[in-house]
Amino acid sequence: MDPVNIVYVAFRGHFSDSPRALYEELLRRGVDATHTWLSAPHTRATFPADVTTVEFGSPESIAALEGADVVISNDHIPLDWDKRPGTTYLQTWHGTPLKRIHNDVLWAPEGRLAYLEQDIARWDLLLSPNPASTPRFRGAFGFDRPVHETGYPRNDLLSSPDRDRVRARVRADLGLTDDQTAVLYTPTWRDDLVFNRTGPRDFEFAIDLEDFTARLGTDHVLLLRLHNMVMDRLEITEGSAVRDVCGYPDIRDLYLAADVMVTDYSSTMFDFAVTGKPLLYLTYDLEYFSDELRGFYFDLAEVAPTPLLRTSGELVEALADLDAVTARGAERYARFRETFCSLEDGHATERVLDLLFPADTVSAATTRTRGGDDSAHR
Repeated sequence: MDPVNIVYVAFRGHFSDSPRALYEELLRRGVDATHTWLSAPHTRATFPADVTTVEFGSPESIAALEGADVVISNDHIPLDWDKRPGTTYLQTWHGTPLKRIHNDVLWAPEGRLAYLEQDIARWDLLLSPNPASTPRFRGAFGFDRPVHETGYPRNDLLSSPDRDRVRARVRADLGLTDDQTAVLYTPTWRDDLVFNRTGPRDFEFAIDLEDFTARLGTDHVLLLRLHNMVMDRLEITEGSAVRDVCGYPDIRDLYLAADVMVTDYSSTMFDFAVTGKPLLYLTYDLEYFSDELRGFYFDLAEVAPTPLLRTSGELVEALADLDAVTARGAERYARFRETFCSLEDGHATERVLDLLFPADTVSAATTRTRGGDDSAHR
């Protein structure tokens, strides 16, 4: 039998996320397969030297997709390619949705959603990280094929025995000392800035760095991880408290390196909660984002484990009193994790590969795939 031909795509050319976790486990299992990744010019150096890549959007990438037995992606593949009969396209998606997505968004550029529908039509399997996300995925994508509640393979590392070793390695790579508090800041992107609908193509930095440093001192370091849609818009002043980690290959490593996360509406909040470490929210444009720009599926203020902060000053104050802030929100955090992280037990990768390659199932005990409202597709 010929090897299985697998093509991987993560964020239009990155070596990261759930496709990476599935790839690494397939290598560990020794599955007879050829592996091809779609890369981007600015990410090629982040791929291991022994990984076969072709440039995203090139004729070679189209040929790779059209010749694949299995395509694994964590996002839409906005390319024109014909999926051949017999090919399986696994869509892992890339996060629990707080923000409205696809057909549920309040606004999108003309023609964008219709174009992406062509890719959705190719999907065969769609992963869901938790029961709360499943009906939202189905509705937003109009998806009537199997949805499997497995948790996200990318998050398995956060519960693995290797997590402390990875944390130490990444902190050393970033030049962080043991006594420094690493604050991972993961603001999401703003549709109007990216698509230039109402404002300049720019990134708004909402934290007062002078106040951050003056109040918290040099033992606090801000790790800035912008969304991949805007990560090329960053300028950092030499000697500031900010470390640019936008180019770090996989954010899962940064979750382990960090001591606390600050975000706004990014789905990183749900992944970071797997670690149990503190979460803070800087939501300076809450009403505009939720009511006019994108829209939410639920009231963040009601669900978030800590209060929503509206100014940089409030954020710095919360960081200075972090233990007290998180202690007051302990019960809310527990509910948050139960709602969004109940499947993140370190075995999502196994469950997903058992869906793709049933003959490789190790044991019935490790193949739990919950169907939520999709029990017919278990």
